[in-house]
Amino acid sequence: MASIRWEHITKDFGTVVAVKDLNLECKDGEFLCLLGPSGCGKTTTLRMTAGLEKPTSGTIYFDEKPINHLSPRERNIAMVFENYALYPHMKVYDNIAYPLRLAKVSKDEIDRKVRRVASLLEIDELLDRFPRQISGGQKQRVGIARALVREPAAFVMDEPLSHLDANLRAYMRAELKRLQKDLGITTVFVTHDQLEAMTMADRVAVMNLGVLQQYGTPLELYGQPANVFVAKFIGEPPMNLIPCEAQEIDGTMHLVREGMDVILSDAWRQKVILQATSNQLLLGARPQHMLIHREGEVQLNGSRNILPGVVYITEPLGTEWLVRVRVGQELVHILSREAHSFELDERVYLEVPAERMFLFDAKTEKRIG
Repeated sequence: MASIRWEHITKDFGTVVAVKDLNLECKDGEFLCLLGPSGCGKTTTLRMTAGLEKPTSGTIYFDEKPINHLSPRERNIAMVFENYALYPHMKVYDNIAYPLRLAKVSKDEIDRKVRRVASLLEIDELLDRFPRQISGGQKQRVGIARALVREPAAFVMDEPLSHLDANLRAYMRAELKRLQKDLGITTVFVTHDQLEAMTMADRVAVMNLGVLQQYGTPLELYGQPANVFVAKFIGEPPMNLIPCEAQEIDGTMHLVREGMDVILSDAWRQKVILQATSNQLLLGARPQHMLIHREGEVQLNGSRNILPGVVYITEPLGTEWLVRVRVGQELVHILSREAHSFELDERVYLEVPAERMFLFDAKTEKRIG
């Protein structure tokens, strides 16, 4: 097994900077997800790690040994691709055995390793079939088996679940996570799907435009987003962000906008004074943490964080409802178990519990607090 560390890694393609000054670490036996939208640099980082691309500058370390000069074969990394990359003219057995044959492993040893890894992934009965005769999920298992049979020091996986349907994707998430924990193989997993990253990874590196935005456990990213990008990218539905202005009134700080007046505690006031670059802020709240009240159900006495709005649409999700409420020019999302009786265009009041509130600097987009 191996730890992997990226130190000041930059990769540019002419005038395009795909990865900029990346500093990151994947510990021995850890499952790390590189998460971000298309073009954020996550696949380029993966390819540099596997040796398929060379960094423009910086150093990649395996177990604290630099590997920039090593070829892909010398790095002992197994790569699982998005499109399975199986040879259609070879049976499943031969697809799995292929890297061992290239390494000139003995026939008996190949047979032992292929059957062992097929048993581990529960594809024993598929060994005599061709790729066209098996399902998408089975093809992905064959791709993983072909990588695993090499007994690599690390896995790198480039969106391996993206072509699967929703049910199979959920099943394979659990299977991959359990397999990685059982084997303890260091794994770097690229995805644009925040649900995959949140459910599978020990730690997640969120990237955007080639720059690392935040690195931490899934719960850290969800509960303590470093900036607006991470706050909106992590969580489904995404965090509500409402533009507002901080105003001092008689020694008390208020967050003000059309129809809204939220009074900040002294602790929040101090954080805003010390960290905000202007009085323009974003009030953040996750949909599942907001409360929705009818007119007359709440006292508008300034003691709670209340925002007036109008119901735009309600959407049933089974055990709960997604209510979209227009607050000024913003569309705010609330998840509620009690929202089935709200009418379109009904006047409502949204409450943001103080302990669930986030504040961001509107200019720098960094989280305050």
